[in-house]
Amino acid sequence: MDYQTFQPHPDLESLISCYWTLEVPADNDSQKQRIVPDGCIEMAFILGDDIKRYISEDEFILQPRAMILGQTIEPFFIEPTGYVNTFAIRFYPYGFANFVTEPIKKLANKETPLASLFEEKIAKELEQKIIRAKDVKQRIEIIEGFLLERLNDKSTVENIVKTTVNALLSTNGNAPIKTILKDDLSKRRQLERNFEKQIGISPKQLGKVIRLQTALKMLLNKEGESLTNIAYESEYYDQAHFIKDFKEFTGTNPKEFLGNENMTLSTLFYK
Repeated sequence: MDYQTFQPHPDLESLISCYWTLEVPADNDSQKQRIVPDGCIEMAFILGDDIKRYISEDEFILQPRAMILGQTIEPFFIEPTGYVNTFAIRFYPYGFANFVTEPIKKLANKETPLASLFEEKIAKELEQKIIRAKDVKQRIEIIEGFLLERLNDKSTVENIVKTTVNALLSTNGNAPIKTILKDDLSKRRQLERNFEKQIGISPKQLGKVIRLQTALKMLLNKEGESLTNIAYESEYYDQAHFIKDFKEFTGTNPKEFLGNENMTLSTLFYK
């Protein structure tokens, strides 16, 4: 697998985490890959063969070849049908809301074709430009031109939402909402309402996803570290609380996660 990341233009770096590419040679013995929630929204272009997205144990759909993957709060499985070649944009939790008028909540837990969010002709032209581009550098230039043209100051994410997301990111998902709101709980309903509109999930759900990310990275990068220490350093109440959240978002326990063939892709992203 060849996975690479690239940094965005300075005018977009507050909204976009990175651009990434993934290339995997065709393999007749390819395995299903479990995708774990990461708290971000992605715009992806499938440039290789189709990719299956399982909606049950045996049933699947083919992912749109130009799509938005909204916030997810549970794992799902994908499986390549051949050669994998993907170019994608990873938005910060509040980033994508600046480019569309569609409520972000409607994009959660599914893939949405670009043509459903932007004018169909414009979406198709963008997809064709990305396909015809000669390399990653040119693809980044194309997508940045598209996004900068659509950056809408009127839809800037409300400060209360951005402050909350930044606090959750800086504390690895552990900042209590009442602390973020400085005990002004009258703002809580406003926050919940705006958060679902702009981010697609609740502050509590995003905090849990971010904290799990922290624990996952420790699990993968500190081999041999005890689960108790990982739970402690990630600020879970105890090991049982850590394992409960881990299974909720990955569908498996920490020990099964390591070395599982279905986790190869998620492991690559988290490392």
